[in-house]
Amino acid sequence: MSNKDNNFVKDITNIEEDFAQWYTDIVLKADLADYTDTKGCIAIKPYGYEIWENIQKYADAKFKKIGVKNIYLPVLIPESLLNKEKDHIEGFAPEVAWVTIGGQEELEEKLCIRPTSETMFSTMFSKWVNSWRDLPIITNQWCNVLRWEKETRPFLRSREFLWQEGHTVHETEKEAQELTLKMLDTYKEVIEELLAIPVLQGRKTPKEQFSGAVATYTVETLMHDGRALQAGTSHYFGQNFTKPFDIKFQNREGKEEYAYQTSWGISTRLIGAVIMAHGDNRGLKLPPKVAPIQVVVVPIAQHKEGVEEKATEIYNKLNEKYRAHIDLRDNCSPGYKFNDWEMRGIPIRIEIGPRDIENGVAMLVRRDTLEKQEVKLDELEETVGKILDEIQTNMFNICKERLEKKTTTATNLDEFVKNINENQGYVKTMWCGNDECEDKIKELTGAHSRCIPFNQEHLGDTCVCCGKKAETMVVWGRQY
Repeated sequence: MSNKDNNFVKDITNIEEDFAQWYTDIVLKADLADYTDTKGCIAIKPYGYEIWENIQKYADAKFKKIGVKNIYLPVLIPESLLNKEKDHIEGFAPEVAWVTIGGQEELEEKLCIRPTSETMFSTMFSKWVNSWRDLPIITNQWCNVLRWEKETRPFLRSREFLWQEGHTVHETEKEAQELTLKMLDTYKEVIEELLAIPVLQGRKTPKEQFSGAVATYTVETLMHDGRALQAGTSHYFGQNFTKPFDIKFQNREGKEEYAYQTSWGISTRLIGAVIMAHGDNRGLKLPPKVAPIQVVVVPIAQHKEGVEEKATEIYNKLNEKYRAHIDLRDNCSPGYKFNDWEMRGIPIRIEIGPRDIENGVAMLVRRDTLEKQEVKLDELEETVGKILDEIQTNMFNICKERLEKKTTTATNLDEFVKNINENQGYVKTMWCGNDECEDKIKELTGAHSRCIPFNQEHLGDTCVCCGKKAETMVVWGRQY
């Protein structure tokens, strides 16, 4: 291996020394995205976009089984529309970007660039809903949104990002609440099954819930450094939007009443979650189900007779069943290629050279463990499938084990501070329900309430902060 090969990973900051810089290095070095001249906005490169397409495809298929219909609404929203729901506009006001001039003329009414679409969906629902027979309406759009973030980081928090936003309207409160939780379960499936990241499900505290929601439910994930990442949310709106937007229908008794709404979303932030949950000092590490390339074939001494042809034959067979790629670059060494594909997180690498061909074998290398094994060529296709399944499971289990190790319990503030400083991760406590205690914990530790978990535990009778009576367990953590 050349010095160039050996120095390959020196371009990456050590993950334990500076996690934030490590993350940025991976985004750029693995060719996922790049910075643009538009401040706070990134260019998602083909490899990064393919990851998003795989997330989109997987999630969309699950949505459709539930009965979700995709639509598309305008990116520009009139100011008067945004102002109809008071809590909603107050929550988003600092992040809204406005269009005030069209061509060379000043607009009669300002238009905001979509930060989210509750108001636009609601005004359309008011036109589309007349009778209980029109309900439910279960819609979603895959689109971009713009939020004027002060501090940005690729995928995790950029001013413009891609997401899906589901918006539904229902006949009854029960039906709307059930759909809210059904979508949360769907997100759990997407994140755990596809991205191999275990999630914590629960309800946000009133202070952390979405502006305009009656209740916000969340799927929380824990990254390598012990910080939490909100991976998806599902909101029950009740009639908070149907009343100001006049979404009424004639019920089964012939009386007019207001409908009930929900909203739910995941975004390209999930790409950031994959990087931070699975990556290491060699680069990106992709779960096979979401990886744009599941297996790469690298010929060794490809200039020698028959090597390139055999490698191509192997690639063609594998590509029929898996997302495969063959590396026929002739301007870099095999060692450089190995490092390059490890950097990009390809789950399996197949190496084939003259001696391998003679012996009827190939070398299979796993990205998750870096283990190598010799595989007979006539067993390669079956073995690749088996190993891909093993990698997917192993990556999930590694994250689950980390989550368990980085989850602690605290019964008082001193214990809380000690735990989160010495073993940054989730801290479980009892909480009295007062905003003052939530604010104090955030001020002292930098930790936010992640959620009130569905699976409640009794850790004591008093609040971790004020010592007063408490019946609710809350999970806290520092966040991205």
